[in-house]
Amino acid sequence: MPFTHVDHMHPDAIIAIAAAKNSRELTREIFGDEIGWLPWRRPGFQLGLDLEAFVKAHPNAKGVVLESHGLFTWANDAKECYELTLQIINKAIEWFAAKTEGKTIFGGAVVESLPQAERRAIAARLMPEIRGRIGKAERKLGDFDDQGAVLEFVNSKNLRPLGALGTSCPDHFLRTKIRPLIVDFDPAKPDVDAVIAGLDKALEDYRADYARYYNDCKHDNSPAMRDPNPVIFLVPGVGMLSFARDKATARIAGEFYVNAINVMRGSSTVSEYQGLPEQEAFDIEYWLLEEAKLQRMPKPKSLAGRVAFVTGGAGGIGRATAARLVGEGACVVLADIDQAALEGTQADFAKMYGADAVRSVKLDVTKEDAVISSFAEACVEFGGVDILVSNAGIASSAPIESTELSMWNRNMDILATGYFLVSREAFRLFRRQNLGGNVVFVASKNGLASSPNAAAYCTAKAAEIHLARCLALEGAEAGIRVNTVNPDAVLRGSKIWNGEWREQRAASSKIEVDELEEHYRKRSMLKLNVLPEDIAEAIYFLASDLSAKSTGNIINVDAGNAQSFTR
Repeated sequence: MPFTHVDHMHPDAIIAIAAAKNSRELTREIFGDEIGWLPWRRPGFQLGLDLEAFVKAHPNAKGVVLESHGLFTWANDAKECYELTLQIINKAIEWFAAKTEGKTIFGGAVVESLPQAERRAIAARLMPEIRGRIGKAERKLGDFDDQGAVLEFVNSKNLRPLGALGTSCPDHFLRTKIRPLIVDFDPAKPDVDAVIAGLDKALEDYRADYARYYNDCKHDNSPAMRDPNPVIFLVPGVGMLSFARDKATARIAGEFYVNAINVMRGSSTVSEYQGLPEQEAFDIEYWLLEEAKLQRMPKPKSLAGRVAFVTGGAGGIGRATAARLVGEGACVVLADIDQAALEGTQADFAKMYGADAVRSVKLDVTKEDAVISSFAEACVEFGGVDILVSNAGIASSAPIESTELSMWNRNMDILATGYFLVSREAFRLFRRQNLGGNVVFVASKNGLASSPNAAAYCTAKAAEIHLARCLALEGAEAGIRVNTVNPDAVLRGSKIWNGEWREQRAASSKIEVDELEEHYRKRSMLKLNVLPEDIAEAIYFLASDLSAKSTGNIINVDAGNAQSFTR
């Protein structure tokens, strides 16, 4: 082409023209001779030849709309080409705004959206159920979207006929699959249990249709059929659920389907929307160049597709643990009662690992309703939970005769009842997902070895350890592993050790506060300080498949203390 700059774009307004049944006529009506039109052609060398021939035949044209695809523009200056592209896109947007004003969209609404809180509650119930059914071969993460454009589509009369036509632009269906799964749900009579009961059949039908599509369209040299599960789930009155191998891909798939909705909105309002023929879609999806890109993708990290829920997530051990798990590909939900520390930790993680990898919830682990709602929030944000790190903690010190009932109850409430509540909710979720699960308790050396002037703390920590053993027995048949890490004297970064506990333990050992860390180092058998990162390493081992055959176990990370030997 005789131009130094060529732009290629996929704006919704242009694709809405390109995907209309009479796209050639619409292009002429909107742009006149300024922008031409070419019939669909799969990206590649032949498309380049088509563009070359078009330019020779239409030397005054400034661009071309490619049927079912997008826009090409050209110029001899980068800025001129950029500004031309914006001008053409804005012209299409303005034309659609005028043509669709006052028109019935998607045939009109046939159901009403549920209130936002109900939509999120339904998503929280459905997403783990779906995730468990589509994630057995490869774990999936989810995203929920109930923006206005999505609700307008899923509530409409034409949801099913338009959804069945599939997306048109290759950039869309490469990420969303050619068509979504439309969930049979009536928001006027919201029976979520019935939807869950029907999921297996709905997924079976979708997979069968995908296999039919593959077998009808495959070539002798086509790659093997890929995952036949849907990526996009549309729920009337609720919104859109999207699933993929990682959070960013799930979110982006949803965003691309919103683009597809916008395209269908425009095309079907001013004309008749047409999806790409199945054979053409297949030849893009299973294009050998696309397969080569997939084969070159890096190997997933050890916790890819997993979601970890970390209580005490803004403290020293919790933060180090979350960082270790995210570094291995997990997404994390940071749960902590300290709102300021929580916000700071989430902001730091978003900068280091990307916003998709982390969410946070303020949580008092002693409050049953708060625990339940925090796990529901994790389900809406990521689709479910795979790993629970129960790490929220306090510490207190007093001789038994000076131990107030309030001190005793506070230790039991947080360290025993709190661990019970988060574990119970994790177990409920693990069983719904049917993907197994992993629980790691952060207990203490003091759960095995008694310590003077700390009866409330030591007893509560012992309760944690025994609770973990009980849960290991209950969870084994469902593939749920439960193990314990026992730290000792992890002072650095610890919120517990920044308070009275530090002074109390120094007084108990008859030393100065600033001598405490060195005192614990010398007391250990290995003469080493124990750091938050050391605890995080043990937690990662127990949370990962490195310990796939271990449950009911205890790992002491205390630099050696004979009192806490487990045998």
